[in-house]
Amino acid sequence: MEGDEREMSFEILIIEDDDDIREMLSDSLKHSDYNIHSACDGKEGLERFRNHSDIDLVILDLMLPKIDGLTVLKRIRERSTIPVLILSAKNGEYEKVLGLEYGADDYLTKPFSIIELQARVKSLLRRVKEYQGAGKSNIGKRLEVGGLVIELDNYSVKKDGEAINLTAKEFSIIKLFATHPEKVYTKVQLYKAIWDDEFLNDENVVNVTVRRLREKIEDNPSDPQYIKTIWGIGYKLGVEQ
Repeated sequence: MEGDEREMSFEILIIEDDDDIREMLSDSLKHSDYNIHSACDGKEGLERFRNHSDIDLVILDLMLPKIDGLTVLKRIRERSTIPVLILSAKNGEYEKVLGLEYGADDYLTKPFSIIELQARVKSLLRRVKEYQGAGKSNIGKRLEVGGLVIELDNYSVKKDGEAINLTAKEFSIIKLFATHPEKVYTKVQLYKAIWDDEFLNDENVVNVTVRRLREKIEDNPSDPQYIKTIWGIGYKLGVEQ
């Protein structure tokens, strides 16, 4: 039972320089299953991240003093694939896309509702829980797609024998296509399946994450073979298993 209880307890790091927003985030996420850590600038945020190896999720503002949010995100991605939820300014479309390009899993635009924040955090942490429990139900299971070997027991992917570092969302996408090789997914269906949320008429998160995944697994991302675009519809697996 102790192991099961640990799997239900999550460590969340909030990196936000606005005192009121940071306090609001912390208060809204105070929960029996969430332990909250916080930092008021990028330098402190990276120090807390490095000093707490059990962090499960980072909520990251992009406009930070000392070290900006994109640099913080880049350095986190050099060490970890844990989910990162970025916070962006109301009109920061460029920053949102850039954040996704740097490896963020999702974003919220300020101002945002507490209910939406809680829902997105819950969705991202659900993926963490699946990672933690993967070995119990998927031991020895693997999928082979062309030169890709997808290991379900440890959520890893190799291409021609070489390990590829994927985030949780990227892994979930290639796994989804590999387990449903004949299905064509619209962007709405893909968003609902991977982000476990209602589609909010914003295709950036899908487009950027698929493009980022292609850059990692394709020989030529501009002519993808693993994830094909079906024009006017969506995406599907492009190679036979």
